[in-house]
Amino acid sequence: MSETLKQSALLRVGVLIGLLYCFLVGIMVLSGAVKSMGDGVISPEVMGQVSNPFMGLILGILTTTLVQSSSVTTSLVVGLVGGGMLGVEIAIPMIMGANIGTTVTSTIAALGHMGNRAEFRRAFAAATCHDFFNYLAVLVLLPLELMTGFLQTSSFIIAGWFESGSTETFHSPFKASLKYCFKVVKGVVNGAFEQPGTPAKVGLAIVGLVIIFICLVLIVKLMRTLVLDKVQSLLSNALDKSILVGLFAGAVLTVAAQSSSITTSVMVPLAGAGLITLRQTMPLVLGANIGTTITALIAAVAVTGDAALAARQIALVHLLFNLSGITLLYSIPRAVELPIAMAQRLALVADRSKRWAFTYIVGMFYGLPALLFFVSQYF
Repeated sequence: MSETLKQSALLRVGVLIGLLYCFLVGIMVLSGAVKSMGDGVISPEVMGQVSNPFMGLILGILTTTLVQSSSVTTSLVVGLVGGGMLGVEIAIPMIMGANIGTTVTSTIAALGHMGNRAEFRRAFAAATCHDFFNYLAVLVLLPLELMTGFLQTSSFIIAGWFESGSTETFHSPFKASLKYCFKVVKGVVNGAFEQPGTPAKVGLAIVGLVIIFICLVLIVKLMRTLVLDKVQSLLSNALDKSILVGLFAGAVLTVAAQSSSITTSVMVPLAGAGLITLRQTMPLVLGANIGTTITALIAAVAVTGDAALAARQIALVHLLFNLSGITLLYSIPRAVELPIAMAQRLALVADRSKRWAFTYIVGMFYGLPALLFFVSQYF
């Protein structure tokens, strides 16, 4: 029996590696398609929508809430930057917006506790403290980035270290295999059109997006079967330790599941049941923020060409942004109490009238970004 279980685990690990490889192929397909389109494909009107950091932030929030995955958004941003169609300075607010949008899943999950008032207050507060932290981090770090460019500069330096450490004489067989798969996919897509041109390039970009999305969905489902049954026991042990252990546990679980939503959504019923306190959830969700950056870092590996350095740079921005937010939260006295107090207050309001819970979710994650998006078209 143990031998059968071992073979099953090995098989699932093998499938996971295959899905990860296909994910990288999808990133290369998307990046190559965007790169081949050239500057003239996107109209000035469309480019104007992402010509300022504020619009980039809104699009990052909306995209992530609609696709329910920050991994898809950050991978898309890396692909666009790698294709030379999106500048790093605009991509940075998009990454910040993705951080906000990804919290909607656990907030929606908290609504499942509406049948019990005490459970609902605890669960809704645990979910929304993640929301408030990400909003507060953007509120502080985005203006700081616009004034100083510290994320863009530091990520460029770090990316340059890795770039300078490589040698042009080494030809990676791994990257060669990715390029070969890209050529195969490109040949198949071009074969579906009478004349390879702009429609074929757009079709190739769509194929890349489909590959990325399907692979991420399958990876998450597979990782649930591998780690989800052990998550709750790991969390209970980790949260009894120091803050660093909680951060590490949240990051490791998110990397393993390839989804911060899984980690935070598991946390919600634990908090609702009173098994963990609201303060215990903070290191966990912040660790999940760190763990979710691995997807963009992996995606950047598949980008080649002149914009490869920029792709690695924007992937590092995602990591540095989260690390900076956590550092500020725990270095400023009592700063950690702010998102906790805001979440507790909102939970009390939502408990008195459940319509406020729905209003908060629709308004903060969909209504407000959409309203700002349309208003910005006229100014």
